[in-house]
Amino acid sequence: MKKKSFIKGAAILGISGILVKGIGAFFRIPLANFLTDEGMSFYQTPYPIYNWLLVVSTAGVPAAIAKTISERLAEDDEIGAHKVFRVSLSLMAFIGLVSSILMYALAETIAVAVKNPLAIYSIRAIAPAIVFISVMSVFRGYFNGHQDLAPYGISQIFEQLGRVIVGLGLAIALLDRGEEFSAAGATFGATAGAIVGFLVIFLIYEFKYKRRHLAPGVISFEERRQIIRRLLVIAVPITLGASIIPIMSIIDLALVMRRLTAIGMVEQANDLYGQLTAYAGALINIPQVVTAGIQISIIPAVSSAYALKNYHELRANIRNGIRTALILGLPSSVGLSVMAREIMYLLYPMQRQVVASASGILQILGIGFVFLSLFQVTSGVLQGMGKQTTPAKNLLVGAVLKVFLVYYLVSIPALNIRGAALSTLITYFIAAVLNLRSLKNTGHLVMEKARYVLAPLAASLIMGIFVKVSYLGLTRVVSDGMATLSAIFGAVMVYLFLLFYFKGISMDELEMIPGGKKIRKLVKRRSNE
Repeated sequence: MKKKSFIKGAAILGISGILVKGIGAFFRIPLANFLTDEGMSFYQTPYPIYNWLLVVSTAGVPAAIAKTISERLAEDDEIGAHKVFRVSLSLMAFIGLVSSILMYALAETIAVAVKNPLAIYSIRAIAPAIVFISVMSVFRGYFNGHQDLAPYGISQIFEQLGRVIVGLGLAIALLDRGEEFSAAGATFGATAGAIVGFLVIFLIYEFKYKRRHLAPGVISFEERRQIIRRLLVIAVPITLGASIIPIMSIIDLALVMRRLTAIGMVEQANDLYGQLTAYAGALINIPQVVTAGIQISIIPAVSSAYALKNYHELRANIRNGIRTALILGLPSSVGLSVMAREIMYLLYPMQRQVVASASGILQILGIGFVFLSLFQVTSGVLQGMGKQTTPAKNLLVGAVLKVFLVYYLVSIPALNIRGAALSTLITYFIAAVLNLRSLKNTGHLVMEKARYVLAPLAASLIMGIFVKVSYLGLTRVVSDGMATLSAIFGAVMVYLFLLFYFKGISMDELEMIPGGKKIRKLVKRRSNE
């Protein structure tokens, strides 16, 4: 378990995550262009409930599997690690099946409760996905425990391909029957994708791992009970913490439209909620997959170092994790906020009236992205150190405040839907600050602020000025869409140059990502020419 292996794993998940989002753009963008705001609300309505059930079914156990397996591998107990996998597989199959049945059975009740009865078809279409994702998450946790995240990334890509092909095909085929059925066809894509992703990761395990590792033999009842107890001790707090994020979406679902209706925006309420979730919220998820990859990969790395009491390696992992979150989070926040309108127009050219309103939401959510990044990574570190309850408590504080903020801010006519976005920003800021304070109290957070914080901050702010100025200049000679793409590409190059210039990252550290050695050799060769 090398100290920098988690960064390679994070890079693998980040690259696969970006590919997944790119593939998803072929799904969501056409869908948003041929469905109305009302149709998008049918499509989006199941996701807060689905995501919460998914978190309950999958969030804690895979992290617990990765942590437990990495600890056993650190002690050279390969058979014990495989026993954890076998027990987890049966446990998650049961939990996932119950969750799927529950969501399908309560579809009508949920749709009526959120004042969107025609969303019942979408809720039922997505319900079977939970059981397949639950089982798939066990394999992902197993691979993560071995710090082999390539199968994780490959299954993600195939899962998304299945979702796009089936979902978009059904959405188009069912459009003539009404938008509620078209939206249901789109949501069934998630079920199809889950089946494909499970089959892919199962086959990788069969050919790559099953024959390589020793069989665990018969697992006694007592041993099975001890494994489940150990997993639950780790998984339950993580699950409770992870549940808060979809619960915050449910808060928006339950309160936002009611508060908009209360200030007289009855006809616009559905449309504005669709802008918050399906347009602006979807764009925040693109960079978020990269920082989520850091959180996933850092848990076994921290856990292994902590179990062996290798505090030098532990502090290096913590430092590199937070640093990577800032290097990625700060420019993403600045870029999304500064170029919100231009990015929205580029992606949704047929929804110009919607974009004009949704870009204001994206600006606010964009600012909050860096705090979400910090919260994710510090949560992974604390979980790896056995402090599973700490991130849950910290996020709960923010979530409770969010209820009051949504209730108050959305009811201000000048803010309306932007009040919901502002409440999310404040929630993540509070949760990130509390996590950092908790981590500092452990005595293992040691960072040079000038290099690790000020360097990416300065580079991001200069990049923000560059991207806006270059966009305005380019619009005089090329189309708006081409100007946006060119300005963003130029901004990425400027940011990377400034990051090296301000010594935010060194050439030695470049080798910590896949292909880093080749990039370093290429840079050296060019500099010597």
